[in-house]
Amino acid sequence: MEAVTPHLVLAPDAVIDLQLHTTYSDGTWTPEQLIDHLISEHFGLAAITDHDRVDTVASLQRLAVEKQLPLLAAVEMSASWRGEPTDVLCYGLDPEKNELNNLAQDVLRRQQENTRQVCENLRNIGISFPDQHQLDALLAKPSAQQPHALVALLKKQGYGTGETSAGQLITDAGFSWATTDIAVVVDAAHRSGAVCLIAHPGRGEGYTCYDVHLLDELRQEVPIDGLEVYYPAHTPEQIAMYLEYAHKHDLLISSGSDSHGPDRKPIKYRAELSRSLLERVGVQVK
Repeated sequence: MEAVTPHLVLAPDAVIDLQLHTTYSDGTWTPEQLIDHLISEHFGLAAITDHDRVDTVASLQRLAVEKQLPLLAAVEMSASWRGEPTDVLCYGLDPEKNELNNLAQDVLRRQQENTRQVCENLRNIGISFPDQHQLDALLAKPSAQQPHALVALLKKQGYGTGETSAGQLITDAGFSWATTDIAVVVDAAHRSGAVCLIAHPGRGEGYTCYDVHLLDELRQEVPIDGLEVYYPAHTPEQIAMYLEYAHKHDLLISSGSDSHGPDRKPIKYRAELSRSLLERVGVQVK
């Protein structure tokens, strides 16, 4: 299957969004709702980058073909560098044959193990839930959904509404995000024909917040291909810094809203902002 519509040519002012999420990971858009929204808003190209869901890329591609929306084959992998979260956007993978799926399935397995352990630790401090049915339902969810679903379940049962939040309860009970070392992710992506960009490098909020010095150090260790320069949480100063850095080091540039649902809709970025990335994955911008 092609990673995107063959021979796609976009005008420089065509609108794109290269980081979107659905119910396949932790979004509230169904794939159909999101694609229909993108079509109604006249997007020329998009990338659905559900967290660690390589197994759903092919079905998303088929749906997009049916609805006639050009869609890049993509995934956001939960990675870490020096022990800190650093998500990676991978574009242009082969949906049917790649080395990222094994990593994604391992993330799911480890997140399930963590969910089980957190629930056991909660029971040990007197929070007598979830029952087996609730636990099975939690473990059946995508890895990125599991902690959010557990927090919601705690609140529904009346826990975590006082001085200690539900989020703090699961943190104290040993919750942690399952991640894969960034060097392993990048190597698997490259072996799968994909390119790898650091997602929201300036976001912070628990993720590594990169400055020029950290980017230099990362690039000495890992052959990343680019940066998500255009991102809603980036300040104008950060965008200027990442843009200058990308141009200086010949890195690819991505533009993504990180939309997870209708409450935070996709952003209409101009295709020319990510020309280098698009052309690398076979999309002409002219």
